[in-house]
Amino acid sequence: MHIRRSKLPDPTQIGNAGSFFKNPEVSQLKYDELKALFPELPGYPVPGGVKVPAAWLIEQCGWKGQRRGAHGVHDKQALVLVNHGGALGHDIRELAHDIIASVREKFGIELHPEVNIL
Repeated sequence: MHIRRSKLPDPTQIGNAGSFFKNPEVSQLKYDELKALFPELPGYPVPGGVKVPAAWLIEQCGWKGQRRGAHGVHDKQALVLVNHGGALGHDIRELAHDIIASVREKFGIELHPEVNIL
């Protein structure tokens, strides 16, 4: 719990939905190709492929700690999108789409939200 508290913001202090993105799974072939280009790429074997930490991908795209006015990406955990006060749902959704697009462009991996977007 201490590690979790140190990485995730307290929702009573700053608005957030917790971990926003799922960790993607890629084929072993795709992982091996990416590992050749990005030697530090972490991965965890799963049936049928390799699970890659979404936070690492997002961080490598420069999003960790980025702020767009009233919303942004948490500075201690790249999976967490935060509302510093006054951001609207469409602001968070647009940020999520921009993050997804940058990860797709850099790594060829499609991120998917873990949260339910209404």
